[in-house]
This record gives sequence, C-alpha cells and structure tokens, in this order.
Amino acid sequence: MSIAVNIRNERPEDYEAIREVHRRAFPTGLEARLVDRLREDGAVLVSLAAFQEARLVGHILFSRLRIETESGAMPAAALAPVAVIPEEQRRGIGSALVRKGLESCRERGESIVVVLGDPDYYRRFGFSTEPARGLESPYPAEYLMALELQPGALAGVRGYARYARAFR
Repeated sequence: MSIAVNIRNERPEDYEAIREVHRRAFPTGLEARLVDRLREDGAVLVSLAAFQEARLVGHILFSRLRIETESGAMPAAALAPVAVIPEEQRRGIGSALVRKGLESCRERGESIVVVLGDPDYYRRFGFSTEPARGLESPYPAEYLMALELQPGALAGVRGYARYARAFR
C-alpha cells in the first residue's frame, strides 16, 4: 500500500528528526553519524526528507563520489543512506525518496549515481551491476550498482569508486 508523503530538501531544523529516522531504521547509529559527517565534510549533493503531515518519516542522501581513472577523476553521486521509520516501511516512501532524489540529481546535472545495496530493490529504479563492472571499490561487486543519468556516461570507464571520507 502506497501512502501520500511530502518530500522536500532537508532543513537544519530537520537534523534531529533525521537522526532519529536513521536510528530507528537501522540496528546501529552508524547511518545517523554518517549523515552528520557527510554534512560536516560538505559532501552532500542532495538530502531529502519525507513527511506525513508534520511528521518526518523518511530520509535519503546523495553525496559526492569520485571515480578515479587513468585520465583523471570523474564526478558521480553516491546514494546512501536511505531510511524510513519501521512502522511506515513497505508503503512506498523509500521508493518515492529514491525517485525524487534521482530527479534532483538529474536537475543538478549529475550523470552517474552509484549505490551499494540489495540488487532486487535498486533494479526497479534502473540501477544495475552492468554499468558498474568497470568500477573497483572496497565493497562486494554483486552489490555495487550504477545508474547512468546520461546514457553512456560509464561506457568504457574503468576506475576506482572513491566514496566521501565520511564513509571510511
């Protein structure tokens, strides 16, 4: 069942509620701390909050990722993390956040988005391991996927996907 949510760019007054969404959605506080560190480092490209009426129920963040190639660095966006409070999961909020976030990345002129996650979930948004085959990272290849927001953006690209410092 899908429910209506209002999605907008995060605001400083949302930060504590966003932390709480991540604390509730994940078993550790790592994701909440990651969001704070990405903000502190200035690595945030897109950060969206989902609301049901006045209640913050979900959050997604895209940060700068560099693909280091022999001919130089290529800019890309990393999708991580995305969270929805447990009692509102499986109602389309996460999907709405991903779609709106990808649209925001397109509007910013981003050409590549990389995600590390469940292939069955992210495939529905167009992510695939195929365009990410030329990318190395410290993460398992079967979970590293990419989406070309501009067709062919990763064609023939071989390089290392360097996530923002906050991920280390």
